[in-house]
Amino acid sequence: MTSRATRNPLQRVLVPLGGNEADESALQLACDTARHSKAPVYVIFVIEVQRSLPLDADLVPEAQRGEDILAKAERVGRELDYQIETELLQSREVGPAIVDEAMNRGADLIVMGLPYKRRFGEFTLGSTFPYVLKHAPSPVLLIRTPEDQAHDL
Repeated sequence: MTSRATRNPLQRVLVPLGGNEADESALQLACDTARHSKAPVYVIFVIEVQRSLPLDADLVPEAQRGEDILAKAERVGRELDYQIETELLQSREVGPAIVDEAMNRGADLIVMGLPYKRRFGEFTLGSTFPYVLKHAPSPVLLIRTPEDQAHDL
């Protein structure tokens, strides 16, 4: 097994945000982790476009929500004294968009915030997180919010 000291330092960190209570923790973890090797942190928000609409549809409320989330991420980055780059994306599905962006940017770490959600009384990952975990080209760190902040679907 390779020791941490002999591994290559991080080169690029990707943080997909979902507009939930876990976002800030994920961004903080990403910046703290990236700081050691001075790796850039790329923050994205993906607008999921319904199949009945063109992929480049002008989705004003969703775009505004995404811009607000990314603006908050920039504020958090400034508070942490770490420069981040943000981008708003549109895609049919969030999971594949995250994986594609990680590949396109050459990210060697993905950090995602996972809100504690329940479906039928049981904890659930939803569909995006399993997709990213299965298909990501790099390690994925998930940071989950506590159960006492749970939301039912």
